[in-house]
Amino acid sequence: MEHPRPKLFDFHGVSMTNHYTDNWDNVQNFKARPDDIVIATYPKAGTTWVSYILDLLYFGQMSPERQTSIPIHERVPFLETKNPSLPTGTDLAEKLPTSPRLIKTHLPVQLVPKSFWEQNCRIVYVARNAKDTAVSYFHFGRMNMLQPEPGDWSSFLQRFMEGKTEEKETVIRGVQFDNMKKNKMTNYSTVQVMDLKVSPFMRKGKVGDWRNHFTVAQSEQFDEDYNKKMKNPMQQFRTEV
Repeated sequence: MEHPRPKLFDFHGVSMTNHYTDNWDNVQNFKARPDDIVIATYPKAGTTWVSYILDLLYFGQMSPERQTSIPIHERVPFLETKNPSLPTGTDLAEKLPTSPRLIKTHLPVQLVPKSFWEQNCRIVYVARNAKDTAVSYFHFGRMNMLQPEPGDWSSFLQRFMEGKTEEKETVIRGVQFDNMKKNKMTNYSTVQVMDLKVSPFMRKGKVGDWRNHFTVAQSEQFDEDYNKKMKNPMQQFRTEV
């Protein structure tokens, strides 16, 4: 009998399934320890590989029987997961007998439990080139019944690029200049010491407006002064588009 595939839904601005949200209170209230090591990755970016490396480095010689008797998903539990056939990730993490505890997560930074920051835990962040990540995630979705059905490769890739497996679209809309200019929470219209009738805090959002203010002589003088003060700058700025 086939398991029904879960559906993605928006959860605090991130696309998730119930397998990552059903145990949410326990995840957010997880009690970290100062020596915990968090392995933070995007899915299919080398999580298991790095988990195994760290487990071998810390416990390979100390307790070699771990390598043949305990699966890696129990040695390095997946904090936010709730799999019907396994204990929750928080339960597995809390019962780890090792010190340090190795714990993995795919949560974006704003959703990582606060106790990890409060305890100043070490975080190993793993990144992988996005094209290979997309391919691995597609095939992972095909074989993992706890993942949404990925469909065909082309439609999956389009959703991946559109951020339908993350929160990209919401961010892009919000930070567009015109939207920020209208947004009272970002346009400084609530700050009384700023007279927006004289000039709006967010004025044009265009490159090259300097040409409407500098004379040719002022531009040349400025360039000469800038080059003297900014020898061998690491940052290069465009003054025209």
